[in-house]
Amino acid sequence: MNAVILAGGKGTRLRPLTLNTPKPIVPILTRPFLALQIELLKKTGIDNIVLSLSYQPRRIEELFGDGSSLGVKIHYTMEPEPLGTAGAVKNAEALIAGRTVVFNGDVLSDLDLGAVLKQHEETGAKATIVLTPVENPTAYGLVETEDDGRVRQFLEKPSYDEITCNTINAGVYILERETLDRIPEGKSYSFERGFFPSLLKDNIPFYAYVHRGYWIDIGTPEKYLRVHRDILSRALPFEGFSPNAGGTYVDPTATVESGAKIQGPGYIGEGALVKAGAHLEPFAVVGPNCRIESGAVVGNSVLWSNVRIGTEARVRGALIGRSAHIGHRSILEGGIVLGDKSVLTDYSRVTALELDSDG
Repeated sequence: MNAVILAGGKGTRLRPLTLNTPKPIVPILTRPFLALQIELLKKTGIDNIVLSLSYQPRRIEELFGDGSSLGVKIHYTMEPEPLGTAGAVKNAEALIAGRTVVFNGDVLSDLDLGAVLKQHEETGAKATIVLTPVENPTAYGLVETEDDGRVRQFLEKPSYDEITCNTINAGVYILERETLDRIPEGKSYSFERGFFPSLLKDNIPFYAYVHRGYWIDIGTPEKYLRVHRDILSRALPFEGFSPNAGGTYVDPTATVESGAKIQGPGYIGEGALVKAGAHLEPFAVVGPNCRIESGAVVGNSVLWSNVRIGTEARVRGALIGRSAHIGHRSILEGGIVLGDKSVLTDYSRVTALELDSDG
């Protein structure tokens, strides 16, 4: 069995974090996001994986190579031009044979992929789409199914009086090889607007699997921050995260000086230094080789590697890229995102309200 991961997104909603780092490999704690999807596939017995790339492909290829370090075989395809979700899979057709799993490259979940494959087999489906329920159905395109799970229709952002279900496309598909013949070659073609409607029109066996566990699209700053909160609060299982009694994971190579205050849950990465008098509030993720100076406060934030938080600075609700520097007594609060090597000078104050007022 094969898998194709659609990993060509530019991650524009996560900028400036994604200016130098493609969205599919932004760190979740300190592991590249794509590695989590690859591990899920491997656990299900799928070890032949195609990564469909477009934006900064070399960064991704350098990180994963041929996949041997992860115990899988990874192939790469490049889109000569944007081909859409289905067109990208068609572009990888020469590298796949038989049944294929397709993942959107920005969705994180605790999906039981084995159960999806079992249902796909039992129903005799030619295609299966994974759905997930949402609280506000009007904000999404919905997928309506029959009682036996067969897909009935797609509803594009319905009004309240049009709502008949609350299930949306979760970005995971199982496709039989012959269905790829329905996708035009070398053209932009969408699963949602082209491929799936064609299955319904021609009465092809097309079923849905409803996943009622954890599911999130990491593509916005709010969602990216929430993923870390969910891992730290144990709402989302995460291998390798073994916190201490206070709920904070401290890498064996990190240094937390006596007199530093640590409120879990949290994460302190490899080689990080938390100075005496510093205060890590709940949901602080301190990446590798970061330095938190005395009197600094960090909470509900994700710091990538080599970030320095100056003395008496205050950082809450922020995402900070690699090698950034936050100056003495600076304040950074309220959903702020800083890119790699950003510098906030001493006594600066940056809040979401101020950014909004400046447009």
